[in-house]
Amino acid sequence: MFLVGRREVLSSGRHPTIMTSYGGFGISMTPQFSVFVAFLMERGCLFALPNIRGGSEFGSQWHSAVKRQQRQLAFDDFVAAAEWLFASGHTEQQQLAIFGGSNSGLLVGVAMTQRPELFCAVVCMVPVLDMLRYHLFDNAHVWKDEFGIADDPDDFAALLAYSPYHNVREGVAFPATLIVSGDSDQNCNPMHARKMTAALQAADVSQNPILLDYSRYRGHSPVLPLSERIEALTDRLAFLCDRLRLPL
Repeated sequence: MFLVGRREVLSSGRHPTIMTSYGGFGISMTPQFSVFVAFLMERGCLFALPNIRGGSEFGSQWHSAVKRQQRQLAFDDFVAAAEWLFASGHTEQQQLAIFGGSNSGLLVGVAMTQRPELFCAVVCMVPVLDMLRYHLFDNAHVWKDEFGIADDPDDFAALLAYSPYHNVREGVAFPATLIVSGDSDQNCNPMHARKMTAALQAADVSQNPILLDYSRYRGHSPVLPLSERIEALTDRLAFLCDRLRLPL
């Protein structure tokens, strides 16, 4: 796990923390600049990036270990990273937010439905969340070697066990959630975001907000005008600053 933050944040004490990872398709999480992360770190946030299984950080076997029916291992790695942050004294449940998009949106969707008590906030962007039907929309069928498909009985059991949409349970206190999607997404069909938001709003018993940030023209790639992208980023930052009690 990579931990990044201001010197005084890294040195001691529990601090507001944001965490993400990817865990799929052999994509390694490498260093890169992010306005989103930099803004939050400037306000005292710790940034945690665990290298969970599913990428290729430790070779091709790191990826193949979580394909199809073994996918739960990637989610277990992510949850274990959160628990380590608590045990090591870096943060606590009321101060940990998770975020991710696309396959990483699936990751945070699974984490919040399997262990909702661990997180205070979730930002889930352009996600895939209905794992029983994902392959029926747009070109998502090309991912069947990665996830498996519900037409296969063995894959079906594994997919149903972790599919975020199918594991939203009534009477659960879910963390504050912001789901982001739009009509122009042809990778992760926007039905995932719309259905998940409705399911969470119907089932949640907490006072936390469950929000859908939706745009007619938003898609999987950043094609919106710069002014609209800035406005969308501002909304996400304001959401996390509010939940983590950070100064704007």
